[in-house]
Amino acid sequence: MKTKVLMFGWEFPPYNSGGLGTACFGLTKALSSKNIDIVFVLPKPVNIKSDKIKIKFAEDQAGMTINPQDYLLAPYKSPDQYQNDKLPGRESVYGNSLFDEIGRYGKNARFIAKEYEFDIIHAHDWMSFPAGIEAKKVSGKPLIVHVHSTEIDRTGGNNINSEIFRIEKTGMETADAVIAVSNLTKKIIVDNYHINPGKIHVVHNGIDVYDYPSIDADSAAVIKLKEMGNKIVLFVGRITVQKGPDYFLKAAKKVLQYNRDVFFVIAGSGDMEHQIITEAAELGISDRVLFAGFLRGEELNKVYRMADLFVMPSVSEPFGITALESVVNGTPVLVSKQSGVKEVLTHVLTADFWDTDEMANKILAVLNYKSLELTLKENSIEQVKNLSWQETARKCIDIYRQILDSYFLRV
Repeated sequence: MKTKVLMFGWEFPPYNSGGLGTACFGLTKALSSKNIDIVFVLPKPVNIKSDKIKIKFAEDQAGMTINPQDYLLAPYKSPDQYQNDKLPGRESVYGNSLFDEIGRYGKNARFIAKEYEFDIIHAHDWMSFPAGIEAKKVSGKPLIVHVHSTEIDRTGGNNINSEIFRIEKTGMETADAVIAVSNLTKKIIVDNYHINPGKIHVVHNGIDVYDYPSIDADSAAVIKLKEMGNKIVLFVGRITVQKGPDYFLKAAKKVLQYNRDVFFVIAGSGDMEHQIITEAAELGISDRVLFAGFLRGEELNKVYRMADLFVMPSVSEPFGITALESVVNGTPVLVSKQSGVKEVLTHVLTADFWDTDEMANKILAVLNYKSLELTLKENSIEQVKNLSWQETARKCIDIYRQILDSYFLRV
């Protein structure tokens, strides 16, 4: 008998702005292959089709379309960013604030919960928690909230938005179970949100190695850089305080004092983008820093493959799927010690995000010693083969069964 899941999320590929959408896609694909019936609810209509799961839009209004470039509801926009990015003439589609949108999503979730038959509710990250709570109220069915990131992570522990924090805490308190993407995230939840550790289940993200075919890095610009004897060090992620792009630049400055034949590529976008461009100029390294913008799909894979080293200097990283993406594309990895991915990917170099001296030393070591680069590549790719979405899905199904068994005992 199929388990039926009503799942709430804020984004889904190809309309995703980061790892949350990637995780939702990988998990739902794996769950559906294991006889789990999923209705995945997004807040707004976009052109997404799936033969694996049913996609439902909370505001599925006849005749209303949203162009991809107009789609503001990215999961990592702060309330201030949402307000700044609102487009003239879209008032009938978008609310006055991000919290208005989240509230409306929650209200619509009540109608969706009455429309479908399901056994359990699964909500991804804080923007979907109110929708999950409303569906629970209407249906009486158990709720699982999946924590991919917290306000503590996104802000680095500074200037925390009290309303976002409250929504996160309420969601975790209301839920029958909490899924955390790492032990690091579980500790943050226990220490800062004071959630009973007994209801928190750690389920690491995965990656499907065989979904990444061999891709040639044939960019003319890259070939030219390589022919000139240049090395490439890569940063991929949102250009925000959480991801540590400023520490990446500080480490780059120190590397360039010893080796000028290195280019530092930053692939991503975010609220610190202008600041980081300015900082590169102030550090006197702007001629060695390339800004590639936000990339996805084949373009992103090519960038991974052209790099000699991928660096993830996050201040607080609940997991870090980009590290796995780098490995499957054949590029060694250096991650901050403040990241969850190092719990499952141990054949990587690590450094504290703030220790740019150590970061620079390890970057230079990989660039200077081919044997180190090859050892990291070979060992990490073997390890990542065991980190599949199928295993992530299996653990989620175990949690579903545990929660449903408890639910049926109560009723």
